[in-house]
Amino acid sequence: MGVSRSAVPDSEIGARTLKKVSYRILPFVMLLYIFNYMDRTNISYAQLGMQHELGITVGTFGAVASIFFLAYVVFEIPSNMALKKFGARIWLARIAITWGIVTVIMGFVNSVTQLYVARVALGIAEAGLFPGLLLYLTFWFRSGERARAIAMMAMAQPIAMIIGSFTGGLILDHISWFDMSGWRWVFILQGAPTIVLGLIVLVYLPNRPREAKFLTTQESEWLEDEITAEYQEPETHAGVKEQLGAIKNRKILHLAVANLFAACGLYGFTFFLPQIVKQMDPSYSATNIGFLGAVPFVVGAVGMLLISRYSDRTGERKLFVIGLMVLAAVGLFGTIVFRHSPVLALTSLSMVAVGVLGYMAPYWAMAAQVLTRAETAVGLAAINTIAAMGGFFGPYVIGKNATADNVTIGLYFPIACLLICAVMLAFLKIPKKAPVELEEATTSTSS
Repeated sequence: MGVSRSAVPDSEIGARTLKKVSYRILPFVMLLYIFNYMDRTNISYAQLGMQHELGITVGTFGAVASIFFLAYVVFEIPSNMALKKFGARIWLARIAITWGIVTVIMGFVNSVTQLYVARVALGIAEAGLFPGLLLYLTFWFRSGERARAIAMMAMAQPIAMIIGSFTGGLILDHISWFDMSGWRWVFILQGAPTIVLGLIVLVYLPNRPREAKFLTTQESEWLEDEITAEYQEPETHAGVKEQLGAIKNRKILHLAVANLFAACGLYGFTFFLPQIVKQMDPSYSATNIGFLGAVPFVVGAVGMLLISRYSDRTGERKLFVIGLMVLAAVGLFGTIVFRHSPVLALTSLSMVAVGVLGYMAPYWAMAAQVLTRAETAVGLAAINTIAAMGGFFGPYVIGKNATADNVTIGLYFPIACLLICAVMLAFLKIPKKAPVELEEATTSTSS
């Protein structure tokens, strides 16, 4: 039975409970996704060193970067169903430990073929983390706070790229222990902490509010009741057939395909950013590239927070996503035009970062509005699975069209993809939910 709401004022217990959840759950979620995104994309900096040692061309790099997503999409939905069956603590820990091991192993590859195999293995290991974390957040946050919770998780992307940029450049230039090239240490030093994090998650991460030792019985029951009340149907142990029914939902498919086009822009931008920065001035060292490459992500992180807060306050999702897709497309076009002007090129890249990072919180909050409880696990995974193909097409097509002298010529493809995403979402009808008014303490802790 749930707690009587007359016993403790809703605003009081709500603010107290959500404050505790924000402090205890979000750090785990953020750390997992920080290392996940850093280990997924650190090949973009390792490429600055391995291209000579392994003989990797721009086109080959695009294929190596993108092949990760082919394995990733195959195992995405089964992984999210496994999370719901075995629990978040065990399954998220399994994902983290295995992808950390594979990332470290990538530091010991000696051929392009081995690199391809390692990237496929990494895709299998990481499959399910992002939709799994999204699903996990639906256990802890109501819809009115969910965009900000998702934004905090999504903040991991710019944070990962900032850390990855700084450390990637420094490692390449300054670490060659045991006569091993710097690019090998990029994989080893950025992958090893994930194994430790996975072990910590296995011990400390609670599956649901009712299992959280940091909440009182009254607080955990209040939170479980609040989240259950947002669904029209009670939570049941839906079978595989019922869960897979989410794939037939036309709005889910519409959102998924639109997000596929958005992902072409996101991953094309992410994987080729170091090479774009290098073309601004060929004399830049890896350290210079790392520091300058972090600038767009700092700007993108700030934009992401502001956008998510305003989106939650107004309850508007779709218009934000459409506007941000257009902003990113304009930024990519500016990058092409001003590719030899560091200040203008970095400004354009910062616009791209605000667009492709800022859209995520309102987008996933919007996506959650069309899902029933039974559809949540498969629905979120299905959207992310289809969208992940954008991670394949984006880097692959850019690599095929780019040249050693001009990487930015390949950016016309993601520009078109971002604009297609905006047009698709303009025709999608999403029910608008009124934003939940929160106490100031809650707002400050979950933003």
